[in-house]
Amino acid sequence: MTDVLAQRAEIERQIEGLTLPVTLKRVVAERGDRPAYSDKVGIDGAGWRTVSWREYDALVHDVAAGLVERGVARGDTLAIMASSRIEHVVVDMAAVHAGATPMSVYATLSPEQVTFVAGHAAPSVVVLEGADQLARWRPALDASASVHTVVLLDESAVPAGERYVAWSALVELGRAAGSDRLAERVAAVRPADPVTILYTSGTTGNPKGVVLTHRNVLFEAHSSLRTAAPEGDLVWISYLPLAHIAERLLGMYIPQVVGGHVHLVADPSQLVGALAEVHPTRFFGVPRVWEKIQTGLGARLAAEPDEATRAAVTAAMAVGLEYVEAQEFGRRPSAELAERFAAADAQVLRPMRALLGLDRVEWATSAAAPMPLETARFFAGLGMRIYDVYGMTETTAAVTACGPEQFRLGTVGRPLAGIEVRLAADGEILARGPVTTPGYFRQDDATAALVDADGWVHTGDIGELDEDGFLKVVDRKKEMIITSSGKNIAPSNVENLLKESPVIGHALVFGEARPYCVAVLTLDGEVAPVVAQRLGIEAGSLAELAQHPAIRALAQDAVDRANARLSRPEQVKAFELLPVEWSAESEELTPTLKLKRRVVHTKYADVLDRLYAGA
Repeated sequence: MTDVLAQRAEIERQIEGLTLPVTLKRVVAERGDRPAYSDKVGIDGAGWRTVSWREYDALVHDVAAGLVERGVARGDTLAIMASSRIEHVVVDMAAVHAGATPMSVYATLSPEQVTFVAGHAAPSVVVLEGADQLARWRPALDASASVHTVVLLDESAVPAGERYVAWSALVELGRAAGSDRLAERVAAVRPADPVTILYTSGTTGNPKGVVLTHRNVLFEAHSSLRTAAPEGDLVWISYLPLAHIAERLLGMYIPQVVGGHVHLVADPSQLVGALAEVHPTRFFGVPRVWEKIQTGLGARLAAEPDEATRAAVTAAMAVGLEYVEAQEFGRRPSAELAERFAAADAQVLRPMRALLGLDRVEWATSAAAPMPLETARFFAGLGMRIYDVYGMTETTAAVTACGPEQFRLGTVGRPLAGIEVRLAADGEILARGPVTTPGYFRQDDATAALVDADGWVHTGDIGELDEDGFLKVVDRKKEMIITSSGKNIAPSNVENLLKESPVIGHALVFGEARPYCVAVLTLDGEVAPVVAQRLGIEAGSLAELAQHPAIRALAQDAVDRANARLSRPEQVKAFELLPVEWSAESEELTPTLKLKRRVVHTKYADVLDRLYAGA
């Protein structure tokens, strides 16, 4: 405890009095002419639109002054629904400079959910990308008494009326106004002020607005950087929605502390191409992204016709895995192993990572859901340590993390500097520290349920701590299955085993109050057609593939292989292969590709009932 409090005090001294406008000023002074943000807006093919830190800072001040001229008051909220692009990060930081609180809103929210968020947060300004976002916001705007300005980035979509303004007009308004009024706003920003409100996507009900302060995000940035111990320049790809805390921290807040070059990717489907162009030095992927990369590379290796090449890759990856495992818990590989790895890396592994655009990555991480151990071991075979981290929006992202000096496969590491983590009597993970949200916006009851009287955040996750203090996340407390015979089952563990089959895209295991577990599966939309082609199967759609006997046999094999590694109560006794894919747009997944279990339970209730019909 003494060490934790000493670390906390040291970091708090480092960030004392700091706000994001202050850190931006420092970065501009140190790296003003270096690239800050790039995106693909208006770019066909290769190449990026780029602004330097000095240009970014100038835009932030122009837009902030424009917002003040449009009547934005200190303490107002400002909502943004736009893809990851330069204007998004500019207006977010401009709102902070103007003394307002920006909130990026998931573009996948329904008009009804948008109306709830708009009514609850009462923004004075809404910034939208174009006509699609305007249509999604139209009912909310019609009902809102608070919104006096709507800014459109796509100037062709700006409706008539004083309420609406084009992006370029807002910039010009601020540029003409100057910075006198704005300077007073910036000087009034305090560390305890909100820096954002993030409405969690949730799985049921209305989203809750998590308030985070300058102190929260700066403590998190400094604490996590201690564990990550990165070296060299930050070159980053930001592809998740900026309404997600991990992307916001890694793609906006940390770059504003240390500088660096962030490449903003509007569509996550463009990630593979962006990796090939950028070759980032650090990379974050939710587990599903790592699984997709693993599946694609695994399929390519399996299709390699030359047996000697396959054998060489297998041997090199065995050395890679041995080398990474030898670094667990701060250990050092032997000189002999280091020499064998260097040879395997130069001849096989580094060229393989280069094919993926991951050859320059010196820090890679995963979060948002449990990382399948086999996926972590696969990338270890490529010579990559994927540092799993654990946290939530309510804790400003990570409270535990793996890093060069605290790394163990299959865990989410140990507590970050200055942060306390323990388990409740029922195994629930509790966390406490300066990263804790001050509360949910205008929801005191929900805040009281989240943070207890002693300041511990109740995460809702069940975990295990090993003898060295490494944390393993078992599953969500509310998602643990209790069968009719009283057996407790973590569904994500079973689902991860099912998804080890390259043809399986998503899996949901069900068994609450039932005599056994069943599963609903979907095909991987990219890999399954390739596998089918190799098998000589002709099918015009995934729906047709899902009905083909050979593909169904592969799904059965995935279930059989998973069951062989599970205890009897965990085993899947029946399954159905659906003729559809799941996505955030079809509502089975969150924007960060996590399962919305209750949505699946409701949407496929007839399928689940059918699987139990013979019980």
